[in-house]
Amino acid sequence: MPVALDDRDRALLAGDAGSGTAFAMRLILLAAEGLGADRLVPIVGAHVDSCLYHGQATLDFVHRLAEGGTRVAVPTTLNVGAVDLLHPELWRGDATAAARGRELMAAYRDLGCRPTYTCAPYQLPFARPTVGEQVAWAESNAIVFCNSVLGARTERYGDFTDIAAAVVGRVPHAGLHTDAARRATLVLRLADDVPAALRTADVLYPVLGMVLGRRAGSAVAALVGLPGGVSEDRLKALGAAAASSGAVAMFHAIGSTPEAPTLEAALGGQAPDAMEEITLGELRAARDALTTGEGGPLGAVSLGTPHASLDELRRIADAMDGRRPAPGVELLVSTGRDVLAEATAAGIEARLRVAGVELLVDTCSYLSPVLRPAAGIVMTDSAKWAAYAPGNIGREVVFASRADCIASAVAGRVMVDPGAWGGA
Repeated sequence: MPVALDDRDRALLAGDAGSGTAFAMRLILLAAEGLGADRLVPIVGAHVDSCLYHGQATLDFVHRLAEGGTRVAVPTTLNVGAVDLLHPELWRGDATAAARGRELMAAYRDLGCRPTYTCAPYQLPFARPTVGEQVAWAESNAIVFCNSVLGARTERYGDFTDIAAAVVGRVPHAGLHTDAARRATLVLRLADDVPAALRTADVLYPVLGMVLGRRAGSAVAALVGLPGGVSEDRLKALGAAAASSGAVAMFHAIGSTPEAPTLEAALGGQAPDAMEEITLGELRAARDALTTGEGGPLGAVSLGTPHASLDELRRIADAMDGRRPAPGVELLVSTGRDVLAEATAAGIEARLRVAGVELLVDTCSYLSPVLRPAAGIVMTDSAKWAAYAPGNIGREVVFASRADCIASAVAGRVMVDPGAWGGA
């Protein structure tokens, strides 16, 4: 079935707005045909992942797209790039790769994208769509957060399709842009053996996300048994992990996410395909699988994946008050440049600097060579970081709570308290 186009769409396709924009429209039409969409729908914004340098092809694409003076048609934020443009001294890799990374980041700015360079655009008031609004977001954790926590609508837009959608201001009417695809088909219930203290601990949520991703795959699941009103930072950690271990683009947390005030609402009034339990044993196994390093010295602690919120930066500053990392241990926190500006204005950045905390923006420490090249294990409170860092940057990982990570950085050795997990 051909995709229905209006006069504006046909004009863009014909090249009236330049060859680059016509190129973008062809890409969106190919995506629509692949998804079986019969029409395109307008979007109110976009978040673009394509600005992360992955080789010469990424530069070739954006230069081709820019032909004819192409500009984005909707407000568009940018995901992380290869380098920290505000703190270039943190780069510890090849100079040529850094230069190409900067060139790519600049090329997307030239298209009219806002240089946010964050994997957490939902932390920026000007970038948050509202419930039901259609957008084109890329970056796996941002996609999950957009659909699940904000209640806005996006499909899984990857490199090149994301910026094409931003240029034409349209996306295929398919998948999670539609009502039918958003209802839960799987119910996952925390078993009775999961302690109440664990259900209200930060450390549960990234681990639960790993289980969610493996159980759900690409299905939309409803989580039952969490306390109501789960914070955005905890839902962020949950969604990021679920997108790392599976193809999750949306979940419902009953009593916490906007389309799930009740289980019946999350299911759309229909029966689920399956109802399953998540036991404490499964959660402990998922937690243990995130640790790849046993023994040896502690080299670094990496926090802020996805990028730390202002509240998380404040909590880290509070935890470090009067303390510093032990000699030889790097404590690195990643955040977005806009959030860092807020932290600077609030005096939080100064407190972190005094405590010996390094702050990274514009990129992520599991992607780019920014950690000091010291021997030793890296601790993290992020399931996403733990899942990707061994393969991406070759570091061994110990996963733990944020409190344990900070205590370990100060002590200079790995210290993990299993108390919240029932002592095991």
